[in-house]
Amino acid sequence: MNTPLAHHSDTQDAREFLTFTLGSEEYGVDILKVQEIRGYDPVTAIANTPAFIKGVVNLRGAIVPIVDLRLKFQLGNAEYHERTVVIVLNLSGRIVGAVVDGVSDVVSLRPDEVKPAPEFSSLLDTQYLMGLGTTDQRMIILVDIERLMTSKEMALVDDSLLARRASTQH
Repeated sequence: MNTPLAHHSDTQDAREFLTFTLGSEEYGVDILKVQEIRGYDPVTAIANTPAFIKGVVNLRGAIVPIVDLRLKFQLGNAEYHERTVVIVLNLSGRIVGAVVDGVSDVVSLRPDEVKPAPEFSSLLDTQYLMGLGTTDQRMIILVDIERLMTSKEMALVDDSLLARRASTQH
């Protein structure tokens, strides 16, 4: 097998991640889950929701819940300004917005560039991490955004969508 074909096969195995920042850390989500990237608009608050659910917005006729990932990951209070970004995600047919400090770029990672997430104390919940991506002197925390957004405490996607997702993965 010649080198160009081997290289081509490596790029086929690679996955692309949209990278974004929360504080001083860089995170990534599967680019296939991203519908669009928008500026932060004021939201309509909903009573009796966790603090990290900022509220909802009307996006072209669809009511979209907005989650502040800085608050969800307990990284301190978020400041909203002209560079604050909302990543609009399509998760099992449900549209959800995730507020982040800023979007960086799209990174392609081969399987050998993704390391398992280390185990931490109960202070940090690693069940929503896919692993750590390492490329070009960068460490990217890869978030399983669908697992995070469909978790019980989020209550953003109903159980029937979870069951459908599980049945399509097997």
